[in-house]
Amino acid sequence: MQDAITIQHFDPTTVNCAMRYLFALTLAAVISTASTAAIADTPAGSDTPKQQCAIGYVTGVGGSAQSVHDYLATPDRDKYRFLADNPIQCQVSDEGRASACTGITSLQHEKVSVYDDDIDSATMAVVARVELDHGTYPVIIVVPKPDVKCEE
Repeated sequence: MQDAITIQHFDPTTVNCAMRYLFALTLAAVISTASTAAIADTPAGSDTPKQQCAIGYVTGVGGSAQSVHDYLATPDRDKYRFLADNPIQCQVSDEGRASACTGITSLQHEKVSVYDDDIDSATMAVVARVELDHGTYPVIIVVPKPDVKCEE
């Protein structure tokens, strides 16, 4: 005499739900891996995704937002004159805080702290040591994004 074998049947609705759930998890994992790889392959300095760093070096110009935008709009033949005619000036408080800056200055491999890297598509705000009439002070200035190189 042969023993009866019990065959277990699953509800097709439960199986379909489990398969959809497994497919969704697999798809999410693939998308997550692909987007992480795309971010890692993006060259430094491109706008998407944006370059993020806390400390960097600036070689170029920096100053008030309006002055930097005016400088960038100036024809190349007039840039030196623009720098000479618009030196950076700030009000310095009794506590040594510089504010209300106008004008522009030239920076040569100046170490800066990134203050805000999302001002607009062309510029970012940094804290740099700037030579003023009264001495050297840390000042929040705007610089062109391509002029900032992140510290490694």
